[in-house]
Amino acid sequence: MPWRENHRPVYGRAELQRLIDPASVAIIGLSASEGSFGTRTLMNMRQSENVRLYGVNPKADTLHGVPCFASVGQIPERIDCAVIATPRERVEQLVEDCAAAGVGGCIIYASGYAETGREDRLQQQARLAAIARASGLRIVGPNCIGIINNFRHAGLLFLSTYETTPWRLGPIGLISQSGALGYTLAQACERGGNFSHYFTAGNSCDVDVCDFMSYLAEDPACRVITCLVEGVKDGERLIEAGEKALAADKPVVIYKMATGNAAAQAAMSHTGTLAGANAAYDAVFRRTGMIAVDNLEQVYETASFLAKAGRPKAQGVAVMATSGGACVITADKAELHGVALPQPGPATQAVLDAAIPEFGSARNPCDVTAQVINDPDSFMRCTKAMLEDPAYGALILPQVVSGELTINRVPVVAGLAEGAGKPICITWINEWLEGPGSALYEANPNTAVFRSTDRCFRALAAWQWRERIRQVPAPKPRRTSGKPAAAVAQRLLDAAGPRLSETQAKAVLAAYGIPVARDVLVQDADAAVAAAAEIGYPVVIKLDSPDIAHKTEAGVVKLGLADEAAVRKAVAEITAAAERIVPAPAIRGISVQPMISAGIELVIGARLDPQFGPLIVVGMGGVLVELMADTAVDLAPVDHDGALALLKSLKAWKLLTGYRGARGVDLDRVAAIVVAVSELATDLAASIGEIDVNPVICSPDRITAVDALIIRRGVSA
Repeated sequence: MPWRENHRPVYGRAELQRLIDPASVAIIGLSASEGSFGTRTLMNMRQSENVRLYGVNPKADTLHGVPCFASVGQIPERIDCAVIATPRERVEQLVEDCAAAGVGGCIIYASGYAETGREDRLQQQARLAAIARASGLRIVGPNCIGIINNFRHAGLLFLSTYETTPWRLGPIGLISQSGALGYTLAQACERGGNFSHYFTAGNSCDVDVCDFMSYLAEDPACRVITCLVEGVKDGERLIEAGEKALAADKPVVIYKMATGNAAAQAAMSHTGTLAGANAAYDAVFRRTGMIAVDNLEQVYETASFLAKAGRPKAQGVAVMATSGGACVITADKAELHGVALPQPGPATQAVLDAAIPEFGSARNPCDVTAQVINDPDSFMRCTKAMLEDPAYGALILPQVVSGELTINRVPVVAGLAEGAGKPICITWINEWLEGPGSALYEANPNTAVFRSTDRCFRALAAWQWRERIRQVPAPKPRRTSGKPAAAVAQRLLDAAGPRLSETQAKAVLAAYGIPVARDVLVQDADAAVAAAAEIGYPVVIKLDSPDIAHKTEAGVVKLGLADEAAVRKAVAEITAAAERIVPAPAIRGISVQPMISAGIELVIGARLDPQFGPLIVVGMGGVLVELMADTAVDLAPVDHDGALALLKSLKAWKLLTGYRGARGVDLDRVAAIVVAVSELATDLAASIGEIDVNPVICSPDRITAVDALIIRRGVSA
């Protein structure tokens, strides 16, 4: 596609196998110093299984019990993974040595590369990338803390804590651009958490988060992928990795940091503002079924739940608490996040009625009261009944108090969850955060711990959403339409030059069958009056200039002109307003258009995102476009069903379908315009940066684009 400059597919498991699952490791820069990065790495590898270790140090034959060699090429076997623990100045030559020796991959700790912003350091990092491309040597870093493969007990990182951390083997793969931030999640091991892998990407001169995601999508030991990401250089690769994980039925829990909308701030159109960087990522997450979370605290809890929960057996959720207040909290959060709390079926209701005292609540949420302390069997009966009810896919047990009873109850609760094949969510809402039983629940494969009721219901809602996504056919590959209209539109663009006026933009839209308001271009008031008479009053008068993106603000638009006098006055006022604009705009003439009758106003537009290519946006249009911010964004192109889905997601959907007895608009015709704009943006992505069709006036009998803005790719304000 035209926006895919320097694109490469994601690496697969086979391409990263030697790097991530090595049988032989060389630590380049291993020294006698106990605190050096090389020595720390060696200590972290002491427990590794079936991994042969070597050091590279020309001044020693052995260090810390490991044989050393003067260079990686002198080691008497081909090395799978080399860890380069030396200063930056030596790294490039050592990477070349690794490539020449047939090393499978290397991890570079050294910093001071592209993150400095210095041109010479950018070039140094680029040379490392070039070596990787030319040789097939896979590189992690530079400026990274390393990786962990828990299945080999291989701690290929310099943090000294790996050797002493109770790393528990589990199904969650953790990926982070920031090594230190990722390790904050990895320390969940200290409270019962578990991981299969921990990958840090650093500056990603070669291997990046998308490649790690691709690897984990193929690794049978990983069931859930977590990813902390600031941004990606090639959005198509994120889509590819996400679709790969979706096809493998591996949930991806992603936390996107750096959510500032610098791209939107620099946009020249309403569409550019509405379809900013965050909207692009959100569209990708929806397309690939990734579960986006809003904060770091959600990441591990959500991933741990998904790893334990499997697929939901029902959309309903049951709640059982020993506190009426806890029941109220859960009901509030369930409503907030759209999670259904249906009432129990007859068989379940009978069990609850028999076990719960009259001062409790035998409903859902169910308040079994503190009475269960005196009658543990009643607790078991109620729990079992709730889990066996076909209306429920999960059971929530708020933990309001922690103590010895909690520890005794863990195996009972976990056993019931296992027997029913449904997850139990423990909302640990008491402030004894590491109280008795918490680690046991955390470590158990059938119970998930949340330290927030809100985060619990967010995870449940995401779980159910992902199940719905799985039922939808996979999105079609993104490609150009192949329509002859593309050649026509390209000729019109080329003839218009670097900037398009409204009339020129409308001509491009019309080539794709988009219904645009008629306009007659004139040069003076007499011609304007003649055009108005021929079109029929009332009319609209606009200055037609490629240099004025927002005509209303510039005062060069006059609406609802009912007669000749009004037209002459409007021409004079527009001409005077144009003379006040600095710098003086290029003027093609004055456009006379019919005044389109009132209707629902939409904006339909597109923007070329530097990472993800063309995006399509729909929303409330006219003067409310940014005030209401009722918009929906997706990757372009979209088909008819995709266009309708975008429209349905708007708050304005009720207006479009007919509100309080009003006639609805022709939704298929609106969707056809959305499809056409998305195809135009995709077909001409090499030439078009932004498209803004605003407003598109929609009435039951007519749908018309009355204004349009097209900004050429690479043209700034």
